[in-house]
Amino acid sequence: RLRLGSIEPNLLKDEIIELVAGSKVIMPHFHIPLQSGSDEILSLMKRKYSTSLFKMRVEKIRKIIPYAFIGVDVIAGTNGETEQLFQESYNFINGLEISQLHAFTYSERSGTQALKIPWKVEVEDRKRRTQMYINLSEKKLRSFYEKHLGTEQTVLFEEQKKGEKMSGFTENYIKVETDFNEKMKNELKRVKLKSILPNGHVSVQLIA
Repeated sequence: RLRLGSIEPNLLKDEIIELVAGSKVIMPHFHIPLQSGSDEILSLMKRKYSTSLFKMRVEKIRKIIPYAFIGVDVIAGTNGETEQLFQESYNFINGLEISQLHAFTYSERSGTQALKIPWKVEVEDRKRRTQMYINLSEKKLRSFYEKHLGTEQTVLFEEQKKGEKMSGFTENYIKVETDFNEKMKNELKRVKLKSILPNGHVSVQLIA
């Protein structure tokens, strides 16, 4: 099983998406940095892509691999991000059919171009915006999991201590959980996704 790492949207060509769609080795799992859903902020960051390009990439994935997991990086409170631009970013991301957000709070780093951008965001506002992204991510992830309840999936179960639960991931990166079974360690098993547990994982029924 291979999973693609972080790929900039301008480099995520149709050929790569189609390769994943037809592969039995590369999992239907994409991690795409966005950083901001505001074109003005992307320009300040000197990113080589726009929100329209990013949306096109997501729509392409959903068209040919509708069940794919799409994780997205976003930074909250970067220099120059007014409240209006943050809301623009939040609304853009909320409208995307993605699976999860990896939200980061902006922090100053010496020698970076971002330090030259005017308008500093207060630390408390950065934290608030990050939490809003985290809340959105939890909603997106649960929605993605719910869409797949009742489906049959192949899970690679990971090794864990005896007597505890064991977990693993479906091909499209849904984390599942079941009772420990020595014979299932590091093995691929067919399962049926049953329900979302309090810890956010999905309970499964093993298929003989």
